[in-house]
Amino acid sequence: MSIKKILIAGNELLHKKSDEVLFDEMNYIEGIMKDLRDTLIDFRRKDGSGRGIAAPQIGILKRVIYLNVPEPFLIINPLLEFIDDEKIIVWDDCFSFPGIKVRVKRYKRCLLRYKDEFWNDRLLKIENEMSELIQHEYDHLDGILALSRAIDGNSFKMTG
Repeated sequence: MSIKKILIAGNELLHKKSDEVLFDEMNYIEGIMKDLRDTLIDFRRKDGSGRGIAAPQIGILKRVIYLNVPEPFLIINPLLEFIDDEKIIVWDDCFSFPGIKVRVKRYKRCLLRYKDEFWNDRLLKIENEMSELIQHEYDHLDGILALSRAIDGNSFKMTG
């Protein structure tokens, strides 16, 4: 297994925008996928939770997300499009700020365009929890932590 250290809020790499993946980097991306998978599996084993992880969380500034909901899959160079203005309010948590939940507003529905691990174009229409998860992980690729999306100053709670 190739378990990587998850960067914690305060690390400047978490606030940098990630670069797009180029086709000729796909061999490199295969290794990143394994690192993300193993790191997510390890976190789930220890914590009992975890649905996804973005490459910047392990210090790799590439536009790559690994999800395991319910099956594992890789998202490369995602683009989000919001279908309408309807939003949901959720308590969000993150590997990068353990022990804290933050209340945020997210779009209820979105379209996700991305490349899969075989460089095929994919399109998913997603909503509710999956929409929230994708927006959370997508934010990581743009150097945004959910902490900065808090609804207001009362939108934080400790969990541990």
